[in-house]
Amino acid sequence: MSEWRLILETSGRIGNVGLARGNELIHAAKLDENCRHARDLMATVQRFLTAESLRVGDLGAILVGIGPGGYTGLRVGLTTAKVLAYASGVPLIAVPTFNAVAQQAPPEAVRLWVIADALQGTLYFQRFETNDGFREPTEPLQIVSAGEWLPWANKELWLMGPGVAVYGNQLPCDARVVDPLACEPQLEGMLRAAERLTPLGREELFRIEPLYLRGSSAEEKAKRDDLANRGAGVT
Repeated sequence: MSEWRLILETSGRIGNVGLARGNELIHAAKLDENCRHARDLMATVQRFLTAESLRVGDLGAILVGIGPGGYTGLRVGLTTAKVLAYASGVPLIAVPTFNAVAQQAPPEAVRLWVIADALQGTLYFQRFETNDGFREPTEPLQIVSAGEWLPWANKELWLMGPGVAVYGNQLPCDARVVDPLACEPQLEGMLRAAERLTPLGREELFRIEPLYLRGSSAEEKAKRDDLANRGAGVT
């Protein structure tokens, strides 16, 4: 199998696109909020492939971050990855964003929480522990009120993830926080996390969805409106 791997991570405000050979990152680019449409991703992917005289079909795998994170960015990245994988037959590896972030922690962070803002006063959180040098989740991804969860953070477990930048000033003074530079998902973390993940089967390609424990803002508004209408007796 080819050692070349394409990496798409678009869960945050800044998207990341990379091309690696084995575990060595050969090309990398960051895409800001104005450059994360499918056409921008594809243009960057094509530029990387052309630089190495490759076609999509020459890749050994496509890695894509599936969140949690920004709904629109996740959708664009995952849809792009699905289309490329389906058209070329290249295996697709769906990487939970928190799994990638956890691999970026320093060696001393044996037990840790990864957190991210889930908006509306809530946050995503997931616990990881180190097993043979690899950080594995010990419980499912969850969403909870930030005000209820943050006071429980303490020096027993390290904290990291995109949520640190959002909620850092609400953390207890004795909380142990990983360097902010390691808190955002990075291409290297994606590569490391993918080592223990199984590629999706062809029939699974279009069933995979972002790890987003609730709908988009528009979907949430539609649900609230529906509940309000029911309460008012509107059908």
